[in-house]
Amino acid sequence: MAGRIESRLQELGITLPDAPVPSANYVPFRRSGNQVFIAGQVSITPDQGVIGKVGGDLSVDKGYEAARLCGLNILAQLRAAVGNDIDHAKAIKLGGFVNAPADFTGPPGIINGASDLLVQIFGEEAGKHSRFAVAVASLPGGAAVEVDAIFEIE
Repeated sequence: MAGRIESRLQELGITLPDAPVPSANYVPFRRSGNQVFIAGQVSITPDQGVIGKVGGDLSVDKGYEAARLCGLNILAQLRAAVGNDIDHAKAIKLGGFVNAPADFTGPPGIINGASDLLVQIFGEEAGKHSRFAVAVASLPGGAAVEVDAIFEIE
């Protein structure tokens, strides 16, 4: 029987990707007590990717889509970390990095792509979180966005 979150994903027509494999010497997540720390997830999967500078060669809408893709990768890592306990997960914090030109002032709106996804799936109580959103000069593989996360498992 599918849990609450898996049912919500099906209802929304969302299929999570496979949890991405780290591209360097780190683990994709670390569980410590009742918290799960998820390493930065970029806007690239084996079958799709959003690469480039938001506010440069990429539109703001494409940047939002890139952050949403990061959110899907985060959820794939969370599911790998806790399995069926995903129903008991509560978003605590996101950190968002947007590959953008130096004068780009819209990172918060871009990272809403990941934030909105979490609220859409988990609901207001478990999906709302604290966060930061900053522009940076570049990201791994030319990714448009990178987002990391902390969840609490209740």
